[in-house]
Amino acid sequence: MSNIVAIVGRPNVGKSTLFNRLIQRREAIVDAVSGVTRDRHYGRADWNGKEFSLIDTGGYVMGSDDIFEQEIDKQVELAIDEADVVIFVVDVETGITGMDEDVARLLRQTDKPVLLAVNKVDNSARENDAVEFYGLGLGDYYTISGINGSGTGELLDALVERLPENETVVDDELPRFAVVGRPNAGKSSFINALIGENRYIVTDIAGTTRDSNNTKYNRFGFEFNLVDTAGIRRKAKVKEDLEFYSVMRSVRAIEHSDVCLLLIDATRGFEGQDQSIFWLAQRNRKGIVILVNKWDLVEKDTHTTKAFEQKIRKLIEPFTDVPILFISALTKQRIYKAIETAVEVYQNRSKRVGTSKLNEVMLPIIEKTPPPSNKGKYIKVKFCTQLPTPTPQFVFFANLPQYIKDPYRRFVENKLREHFGFNGVPVEVYFRKK
Repeated sequence: MSNIVAIVGRPNVGKSTLFNRLIQRREAIVDAVSGVTRDRHYGRADWNGKEFSLIDTGGYVMGSDDIFEQEIDKQVELAIDEADVVIFVVDVETGITGMDEDVARLLRQTDKPVLLAVNKVDNSARENDAVEFYGLGLGDYYTISGINGSGTGELLDALVERLPENETVVDDELPRFAVVGRPNAGKSSFINALIGENRYIVTDIAGTTRDSNNTKYNRFGFEFNLVDTAGIRRKAKVKEDLEFYSVMRSVRAIEHSDVCLLLIDATRGFEGQDQSIFWLAQRNRKGIVILVNKWDLVEKDTHTTKAFEQKIRKLIEPFTDVPILFISALTKQRIYKAIETAVEVYQNRSKRVGTSKLNEVMLPIIEKTPPPSNKGKYIKVKFCTQLPTPTPQFVFFANLPQYIKDPYRRFVENKLREHFGFNGVPVEVYFRKK
């Protein structure tokens, strides 16, 4: 399983700057893909050959200072619960504040590894000022500058040393379908309805599920693992509206799945939390099926379904080629259709298109609608092929690939979808020098 590292601390100490620095090597590559800049608080990083997921809690708190304090406490508790290692960022310019002491108090109670990072140390005078942070009772600290990167190497060395060894998951190579969504969307009820037994206790208190549960399942002659991502561990202090929770909860399950069944609550609509989880799955190049649950509770006329669907598609642009099904876990309406669709998406995700077939279909389309010329230079695409990657990625060789812009890339992607059927799967298109 993937290790999770959470960056915590009060506002304005430079958590996001440090986050961006730690993931920049990876992110620079990922960001060439359009539509991934929506969630800036989650990324994958690696150091000395060890990979981990990094979560910056800073992006999830909005509100005034007193709201900040309560929310930060919640986030720190959550990070302690969910992360394998916690990086606690403080600011050498302001020294120790009451809020820092608060966070430190929570962190001293955990047996999880905590790394104290004193930020904004960019000269030797500030090195000396950092000594006061011994007062937080968390032992040694690392002096860093998120802005220019000094000290981050030592911090990362210490971090990867403390990451737990990944247990190798003995998996019979069955496809994994993760049931994800915000708390209370009906994930456990959906799985109960499929399995036909009350495997998971279902209550309407947000978050009675604690850990991801795997269930082997066979339907339509197709065997797979159904992964229920836990809702919230019910804690008095963690309110179910904490967006950060759903995201953090979903990270592991999404990373280790092939297809994500994103359950949303029809009575609440496709909210910010649902969207964060959607982009998380898209960014990890997973197959996605959106299931609008509790459809039996919605007042409907002939246009309701269509309007609801259009609204979702608008919010997930430009990746709109995603199946959306309206289901009810309670009445079992369309739940088997949901699984059948997930199987199709799984097959689309591993679909291979032969090179000669690809060129035969795509080159005439490109010839008819070539990329717009740039500064009087004409762009010619000569050849294309599918890359030998686990998910659909295509490379098109051209004389001047640097002039091909995003809208044209999307045009090509749409044509690939239209002719070869990649419904529910992120498709990547690259243009390279021939």
